[in-house]
Amino acid sequence: MKAGPDIALVASLVGDPARCNMLTALMSGRALTASELAQEAGVTPQTASSHLAKLEAGGLVEPEKQGRHRYYRLTGPDVAGVLEGLMGLAARVGHLRIRTGPKDPALRHARVCYDHLAGDLGVQMLDAMTRRQFVRRNKNEISLTAEGEKFVAKKLQIDIAEIEHARRPLCKTCLDWSARRSHLAGTLGAAILSRLYELKWASRSPGNRIVNFTRNGEKQFAALFGVGE
Repeated sequence: MKAGPDIALVASLVGDPARCNMLTALMSGRALTASELAQEAGVTPQTASSHLAKLEAGGLVEPEKQGRHRYYRLTGPDVAGVLEGLMGLAARVGHLRIRTGPKDPALRHARVCYDHLAGDLGVQMLDAMTRRQFVRRNKNEISLTAEGEKFVAKKLQIDIAEIEHARRPLCKTCLDWSARRSHLAGTLGAAILSRLYELKWASRSPGNRIVNFTRNGEKQFAALFGVGE
């Protein structure tokens, strides 16, 4: 590609196995230290620092200093979206890890994708909102309808005026790597997941991206976004 965005540069940054493990660890939305990312990548702290310098220079991660500690996070949800899409592509063409573990079914069921709900329940939520015409979808474009705004205000106590801002879309689709269909991203997707935590319907597993629903939480979630609702 002789002109335009340098895809090859971004691909080279993501393509290194150690850097890829660091980036996917940051898809949890949490900021992690260089030492924590070194453990995720299986490399020495010195090697991790070198990788992080390249990722920072490439605009994929950004540092944040708190006291003596330096934390790293993804520079935005678009980075997480690209990673999620690459995971879906890798799964579709058969490039899968040989070893699977007990976490895999839980990750497929419900997980965080940067700051919104992904996995089977995330896809189910968007499907229900589409079916009930709370969102309007046109190819890759998605928008919240007036009925949808009333729904999230009444059922989830989310004020759309408070989460709308120009730097990030209110609604956006994100291709789910495990379901290979879209879930809801954007500020609305983030607000809904935050609300699920506030209601104690779900919580984050420490150290990974799994979202654990309580028995009551899954029941309440199904009442709002269940199949056939």
